[in-house]
Amino acid sequence: MWPLLLSTLASTLRLSTPLIFAALGGMLSERAGVINIALEGLMLIGALAAALGTLASHSPWLGSVCGMMAGILLAGIYGVFVIRLRANQIVSGTAINMLALGLTPFVCKILFDVTGSTPAIPIADRFQSAPLYASWILVLICWVVLRHTPAGLWLSFAGEHPEALEAAGVRVNRVRWAAVLLSGALAGLGGASLSIFLSSSYSKNMTAGRGFMALAALIFGKWKPFQAALACLLFGFTEAAQIRLQGTTFLGTPVPVQFIQILPYLVTLLVLAGFVGRSRAPKRLGAPFQRG
Repeated sequence: MWPLLLSTLASTLRLSTPLIFAALGGMLSERAGVINIALEGLMLIGALAAALGTLASHSPWLGSVCGMMAGILLAGIYGVFVIRLRANQIVSGTAINMLALGLTPFVCKILFDVTGSTPAIPIADRFQSAPLYASWILVLICWVVLRHTPAGLWLSFAGEHPEALEAAGVRVNRVRWAAVLLSGALAGLGGASLSIFLSSSYSKNMTAGRGFMALAALIFGKWKPFQAALACLLFGFTEAAQIRLQGTTFLGTPVPVQFIQILPYLVTLLVLAGFVGRSRAPKRLGAPFQRG
């Protein structure tokens, strides 16, 4: 009994790590007033870049930096449209997701003549536990920054009362740019933890909806670091449970694996349906800001 509980707990912590990184990134962006449904695409491009960087350097740390830089680059493209050009943030985020979905197999085809995955990364070149600890350290850092620093206050005002922030002499769009780029870095780090921590390579569409789960987690957590991280643990537990439940039987009949595989997504829908109306988003979330 105890070995099963401990192994499930370990799996939950590991599987929630990419979600925590992405949820923290999305939280920073949305606290500043920019909806970020592009987390899925940012994670995907980060996963590929981290795998390529690790294969080239044989260092997961350098691979992680590559994943973060790729996330920042894609987030910068997103920022141009939603901050500079004031485009619709939902449509732009969807476009970024589609761009990443098409770009990653294209890059794999050019480099490896396959569209499915990168070559396997040796276990000595992959992380064993560092991303897990780093994710919770970042949760604490985000909490401290948001609660006890001027930067956290600027971030909150950019999403709640941007006119007041501008009147105080702080450029709202600069704050939003910083938040969006940090969001890209953290989401890219989340993707990196998929390909060089939980897996041994990048594989096609390996995020499998985790960006949207992270978005659900930050909504469930009311745009607060620790609450969002706990929501990620819930989703990590459901993913760990569905892995362990595969091959089970009910009344002597094998349960179709497809029913078990939808468990994390079903829990995500139930969480959103039950809590989205009770979570108050930043007042100016999704509203472009134009200086008067």
